[in-house]
Amino acid sequence: MAPSESRHASAPDTPATAPAVRVRDITKVFGRRPTEAVRRLAAGASRDDVREFGSAAVIDASFDVQPGEIFVVMGLSGSGKSTLIRMLNGLLEPTAGTVEIGGRTVTKAAPKEIRDIRRSSVSMVFQHFALLPHRTVIENVAYGLEVNGVEKSERLRKAREVIDLVGLDVWADAKPDELSGGMQQRVGIARALAAETDVLLMDEAFSALDPLIRREMQEQLVDLQQRLGKTIVFITHDLNEAMFLGDRIAVMRDGRIVQIGSPEDILTDPANDYVAQFVQDVDRARVLTASSVMEPARAVVPLTAGPRGALRVMRDLQTAAVFVTGRGRKLEGWVRDRHVMRQVKAGDTNLDAIVNTEFAQVAPDTALTDLFELAVESPLPIAVIDDEQRLLGVVPRVTLLAALGNVPTTTSPIQTLEPVTRISNDDLDETLAATTEGDHA
Repeated sequence: MAPSESRHASAPDTPATAPAVRVRDITKVFGRRPTEAVRRLAAGASRDDVREFGSAAVIDASFDVQPGEIFVVMGLSGSGKSTLIRMLNGLLEPTAGTVEIGGRTVTKAAPKEIRDIRRSSVSMVFQHFALLPHRTVIENVAYGLEVNGVEKSERLRKAREVIDLVGLDVWADAKPDELSGGMQQRVGIARALAAETDVLLMDEAFSALDPLIRREMQEQLVDLQQRLGKTIVFITHDLNEAMFLGDRIAVMRDGRIVQIGSPEDILTDPANDYVAQFVQDVDRARVLTASSVMEPARAVVPLTAGPRGALRVMRDLQTAAVFVTGRGRKLEGWVRDRHVMRQVKAGDTNLDAIVNTEFAQVAPDTALTDLFELAVESPLPIAVIDDEQRLLGVVPRVTLLAALGNVPTTTSPIQTLEPVTRISNDDLDETLAATTEGDHA
């Protein structure tokens, strides 16, 4: 997938099925008196207030992760995100609260049941690969299946399928020390995929990689998730990574989740000053989409309005062109003032004859990075249309620039279409007046 593509519009809707991961009110306190710390935290105490009883790593966290969703937990070092993910697969026991994976309760489960949940429902990818150095790539990928007792020929067959999927087929017989960092992490992901669990937990999985390789791995993960439909909980301290990967993002600070929302929600409507400071330097062009910045399209006329109707709209809105829609608000094209005036003066009532069908148009989920060239080349705002070619709104050049700079804009009719060597209002009024007198003669 190209880096500029937006993928968040395909995030799963709220489904009728049960969440793949369900977390309720979990708190983790390390120390001598964790129960007392939990009691005081529940009464409103802060992390610092309970330090004499223990260190509160995670405080009262609750969220659901839906099947097929990439749910990113983001925060700075010490925010509690790594402790949180370790409670999801039973590596750590919550001091309070519950965790369910695939409808099965992880909290307080017996060791045998937790092992069974890990084999059947949840796999983990670590930051530092955790590969077995004496085994080949295919043997590393097949290791989880071996532990689960899968017969050798079958586990090697499954391992090879996954290796092909992550693009390491020619490296199947290589040892880990023969691979680059990015390739080693692909082996780690392949091993998790080979286990055929529905949920993948990824703890800072790409943070040890060089920036270019890291971006490549992010794109490959998105591609794999879209093909396989895995549910992924991804931990990161990198906001741009969170914005690129996440269908939804949970922002953590001092052990607490301070906001959960889509990348657009967090970027455009931060819950507090902390989140606002976090997002101020994010690459907005890769997160925001056409639908998030578009404005109502006011400079629009139906085909049935005819040339005179189009001319009146141009005069009232002081614009040189208007979009033209047909039945069901389907966008047919646009017309220019001078062409409309010719039609009016000639007494021709057919607007369809002068509709220009060449114009910039995009889908609602198009990333702003893909609008730059269109905005520069087009004299008109970019039309945002749905699958049925209906006009949803427009993105004027000034609005695009304001969105990238996080500058508020005021919506006005004049902004909806930009000047295209506009004919003067006097000429428009004179043409309309002349044709009106001719109608009465």
